Amino acid sequence: MRCMKQAYDLGVNFFDASEKYSTGQLEIVLGRAVKRFRWKRSELVTYGAVGEGLAINSQSLSRKHIVEATLASLKRLDLEYVDIICAHRPDRLTPMEETVRAFNYLIEKGLAFYWGTSMWSADEITEACRIAKCLGLVAPIVEQPVYNLLDRHRVEGEYQHIYARCGIGLVVTSPLKTGILTGGCNYPNGARLADPQGGAKILNSKNVSHLHESMAYLRKVERLQVGVTQTPGIPACAEKNPANSPFWIDLESGYHTWHWHGV
Repeated sequence: MRCMKQAYDLGVNFFDASEKYSTGQLEIVLGRAVKRFRWKRSELVTYGAVGEGLAINSQSLSRKHIVEATLASLKRLDLEYVDIICAHRPDRLTPMEETVRAFNYLIEKGLAFYWGTSMWSADEITEACRIAKCLGLVAPIVEQPVYNLLDRHRVEGEYQHIYARCGIGLVVTSPLKTGILTGGCNYPNGARLADPQGGAKILNSKNVSHLHESMAYLRKVERLQVGVTQTPGIPACAEKNPANSPFWIDLESGYHTWHWHGV
């Protein structure tokens, strides 16, 4: 809660709270922070995601789960609505029309203002927009992709034709590649990559096995006299993309909150 307060005081007003984060505990903490610090609801943008919970039936984008998960999320947040509700990862077992109609139901009931997607392909986003247009429904307005110096192909390539065609904006995640792109790749105590279990899992993953070479390259880049270090230079690169609005970084301490101020 202290990190949230520091972030808010520094001008941050976009908060992500999803059913998958700490089994909903993050939503409870955020809801308490809103009440304790008397933040004006009109000045906050709350972002939620459904479709990747841990319980039975929670890993889907069926009407049942979308509605039930959103109601449960609002109860934990102790809020009347979220500003944006997101479909986290595509569900190829549920008809797209059912998913589009379910998110529109949330909007019609005043439980959310907008809806979006997360980790969807350009074709899937285009299909959702096409169905919404044919049915006279609200289409997704935002996509949440991974975007950083080492993961650029989707945002800078695959998505290029949907920004204007579908009116999609971005709220990117992982601008630091799960911490791998932090300054000098030196992991202080308490850092995610310094953790013997979690850090090893990340660094040994088949998806990032090539990053040891990339990390050596990044150390050389940081030594260049260009007036900026990896921190906060790397997330600033993500911010420069014209399709991107906010991006988020996982802040684990008050120091992190202060260190990223001004990115």
